[in-house]
Amino acid sequence: MKQLISFLLFSFLIFTATAQKDGAFVIYNAKGKKVSYKKLQKSLKEKDYVFFGEHHDNPISHWLELELLKELNGLYGSNLQVAFEMFEYDQQLLLNDFLSGVISDKNFEDSCRLWPNYKTDYKPLIQYAKENKLFCLASNVPRKYANILFRNGRPALDSLSDFDKMFMAPLDFKIDTSLSQYSALSSMEQHMVGSHLMEAQAFKDATMAYFMLKYKKENNVVFHLNGSYHSDFHQGIMWYIQQAQPAASIVTISTVTQEQIGKLDKEHLGRADYIICVPESMTRTY
Repeated sequence: MKQLISFLLFSFLIFTATAQKDGAFVIYNAKGKKVSYKKLQKSLKEKDYVFFGEHHDNPISHWLELELLKELNGLYGSNLQVAFEMFEYDQQLLLNDFLSGVISDKNFEDSCRLWPNYKTDYKPLIQYAKENKLFCLASNVPRKYANILFRNGRPALDSLSDFDKMFMAPLDFKIDTSLSQYSALSSMEQHMVGSHLMEAQAFKDATMAYFMLKYKKENNVVFHLNGSYHSDFHQGIMWYIQQAQPAASIVTISTVTQEQIGKLDKEHLGRADYIICVPESMTRTY
């Protein structure tokens, strides 16, 4: 607890110092126009999915995720579902038990594979969800299976048991290689001999979409937290959602860092419906 308080105090001091200079962050729309936080809030109404693309070590991302979670809970109440890339689907029962009070906080943390920044960045979200009785989804494929595909390609997954395959998207998932995000990863593979980087990324995207679609009921709204690459340019997870639900109403948020945040760099235009631009000098959570 002392470490958490010290971290929050340090983050606040950094936030204050930065705010006095250029501001801790600026919100832009897809066209690069500055917009208010209030406009972002209003855009959350009457949506099916809200994707928050974070930088995993960025405190502004995590602070805004919690603030938007509160906003979404006020809008949708028990119809809100919160989904996390940071939890893998074989952890779903543990997550259910913790949220329902069957196991303690300590037992959950001792039993679950947690990211190193869980206590500072994701625990506040999980605790809020528990206090407000919100369903949380561990949407990601277990890393061990993603690593099998990364090293050996999709055929290597065929030998897995039916039990293992319960924790992932069906193995016939499609990949649109024309998407810029996947095309870039395919190019990177040329420098990583024997790797299947693009397929591994698509495997994660397809799995996260698959479980969101599986658990989402007609009136539910899903707030999905993921690394920005998984939803940037309305691709990745969002592409798979749209294949199944073309009429779904979706809003996307991305995080970017720049040396100067007074104007959005061209490379970030169109990255998301709302782009949180943070100074590169902002402190990191790990």
